[in-house]
Amino acid sequence: MTDHAPLFQTARMGDLDLPNRVLMAPLTRNRAQSDGTPWDVSQTYYAQRASAGLIVSEATQISALGKGYVDTPGIHTEAHAEAWSKITDAVHANGGRIFLQLWHVGRISHVSLLPDGATPQAPSAVRANAQTFTQNGFEDTSEPHAMTEDEIADLIAQYRHAATLAKRAGFDGVEVHGANGYLLDQFLQDISNKRTDAYGGSVENRARLLSEVVDAVTEVWGSDRVGVRLSPLGQANDMGDSDPEALFGHVYGMLDRKRLAYLHVVEKFPGNDTDDASRALLERLRGLWSGFYIGNGDYTADSAATAIAKGHADAVTFGRDFIANPDLPERFRRGAELNPQDRDTFYGGDERGYTDYPFLDGTRKAA
Repeated sequence: MTDHAPLFQTARMGDLDLPNRVLMAPLTRNRAQSDGTPWDVSQTYYAQRASAGLIVSEATQISALGKGYVDTPGIHTEAHAEAWSKITDAVHANGGRIFLQLWHVGRISHVSLLPDGATPQAPSAVRANAQTFTQNGFEDTSEPHAMTEDEIADLIAQYRHAATLAKRAGFDGVEVHGANGYLLDQFLQDISNKRTDAYGGSVENRARLLSEVVDAVTEVWGSDRVGVRLSPLGQANDMGDSDPEALFGHVYGMLDRKRLAYLHVVEKFPGNDTDDASRALLERLRGLWSGFYIGNGDYTADSAATAIAKGHADAVTFGRDFIANPDLPERFRRGAELNPQDRDTFYGGDERGYTDYPFLDGTRKAA
């Protein structure tokens, strides 16, 4: 049996001390109010999982134009910040730490989800071969428009404003979502970025927006409270690049020089296999990042402990296991059985499958 002790070593991430290395991944649950205000019951949901070394919140849109799925939360109004502050208070009261994931979906959206029937924003007018979740269920994404440079400037300001609201809401830091085929990833990868201006063409130009967004956010937080999430294998939302090693080699190096709190990498997307060549690419890229590294993607307690012991990762995020097991670190510590997952309640619904999974002692509420 694999020794799980590496999972329970303390860690220094940026200027934050983590009590363990079992972290909670960002998990879209589609349970916010229609205007993006987090649901009150989310206070219990997050507080129940406060034993994670760190919670990364569900993806949270930085503007009304950044929305891509029904009933996802926002962080662009005072009401959003106020509702989130009750969640961060609940997490902190239970001894936890929580970062907010800043999100703009770009072309992975539908006109019915956007104000005044606006078209989705994207680097180029290239429609994704993907679907999103609307009031009518799953629908094909809408045709996006190519963002103007003025829109890009506004976007950077929106990230700065969202980071400011997140700080006001009491978060411990923020994660910039640059993964899984959403807007910042769309600017990075040439399957979706066909621009010929300063934000397209070369890898340096395609990485420019991510760099400028990170700089705007660190102006608010400082670099030691900002992380970035990437998915260099392009396994989600119709993504891909003609030379991922050149692109992400540049991106890893660029972010490394910014001395951020962490880099969070989606190494495997659920339902997708990772071949030997992809694993080798991830290892080569890993060597370009000198800071705190968080791995993500179908990890088990055994494989996470091994990755940490071998120095591949400093910590690992768990997603679906944290949905079904609010006390996941303690279950890993004891080698206890995990609760079965109710996949029918992953997205949308009420408290069933959200706050009613039992702890080891049979209770269902945070202290």
